[in-house]
Amino acid sequence: MFKRQHSKIVFLLFIAGVINYLDRAAFSVAMPYIKDHLGLSPTEVGLMLSSFFFGYALFNFVGGYLSDIFGPKKVFTIAMLSWSLFCGLTGLVFSYGALFVVRVLFGMSEGPISTTINKSISNWVPLDQRARAVGMANSGNPLGGAIAGPIVGFIAVMWNWRIAFIILMSLGFIWTFFWLKSFTDKPHDNAEVSAKEIAEYDEAQKGVLFSPSGDKKTPLSFYLKQPIIIFTAVAFFAINYILYFFLTWFPSYLSMAKGLDIKELSIASAIPWIIGSIGMALGGMACDAVYKKTRNLLLSRKLIISSGLVLSAICLAGAGNVQSTVGAVAMMAVGIFFMYLAAAAPWAIVSDNVDSASVGSVGGFIHLIANTAGVIAPIVTGMIVQYSGSFVAAFVLAGVVGLIGALGVALFIRPVTVRSHTETTPLA
Repeated sequence: MFKRQHSKIVFLLFIAGVINYLDRAAFSVAMPYIKDHLGLSPTEVGLMLSSFFFGYALFNFVGGYLSDIFGPKKVFTIAMLSWSLFCGLTGLVFSYGALFVVRVLFGMSEGPISTTINKSISNWVPLDQRARAVGMANSGNPLGGAIAGPIVGFIAVMWNWRIAFIILMSLGFIWTFFWLKSFTDKPHDNAEVSAKEIAEYDEAQKGVLFSPSGDKKTPLSFYLKQPIIIFTAVAFFAINYILYFFLTWFPSYLSMAKGLDIKELSIASAIPWIIGSIGMALGGMACDAVYKKTRNLLLSRKLIISSGLVLSAICLAGAGNVQSTVGAVAMMAVGIFFMYLAAAAPWAIVSDNVDSASVGSVGGFIHLIANTAGVIAPIVTGMIVQYSGSFVAAFVLAGVVGLIGALGVALFIRPVTVRSHTETTPLA
């Protein structure tokens, strides 16, 4: 099969993930400067950090829906160019209101990325390699978060934090050139894929791709009533609550609670991201390994999500109660590792249990629900810090949310079913 070509595509998606989180995490790293420049309270910092998600969550669904209609190539191209532009504009605004608006538009532009990545992989990668491909592609996200600290910190110290956003803008424009040159929506449209390879791919997909409505496209409403979709969304919300608590507040936590300066927090905040990148890649591999061992596709996804969330929750609760900076960073790093271990499996569940024509829309709905955590987590954390004077309760709350997500997966996720007059037929 065309492993070389779909490996190239997974690599391009990996680099897009690096750029995505590099652009996104840069704002959190620069927040101590922005906070001092604008004189923001902890609650105002939380609101500004959540501004990205006001646009991002909605466009998770919009982007997924559009990728089903127009294909991932066009949607991803427009998204990358748009968010790169608004990333650059972040460094050019000088008021709270203008910065808030730019961050909302930046979030809207980044909204389609994860659903479009999943759509691309669903179109190109066979089922028995899909979770691994999702994990590898999305492992670029935490790696981007890891290098954001050192890059923005270095530029801020040497020149100015605003310049960092201008430099980051150019990376997206360069990536788009290679994307347009190399990617096609499906392998059947790619000149580098032979007819023999396409035939092998089609044969591997037999019995995998299905539609509950036969040859017709299954309506989105069918999937939204399924427990597997509802509780996958709940689990993804829990994963993202932990992620966005870390992404938005951890640099400020190191600055406010541990007294680290920009150089120190740039290095310290990068460590959990690096560990998380390894967890993301291993999570996808673990899913596929469990599937090959058990031949139970859904069990492999559920096991990785539930165990990852439980272990992450324990580590987060511990991180909030550790007194030393080294201990807090170490516990947070392990917690982020386990959170990312669970993060590829929800996308795999969508690809496994949704017909290919609806993968973008259903994945977009789940991602929309999941990313409301990006609105809630920064604001709630800011309020907890302002009114309690401590981060401890915020860490514990993130752990509790993780446990709720794990329980939802373990107890309520079951296969998609088609109900006829006489029987109920599992689809996965």
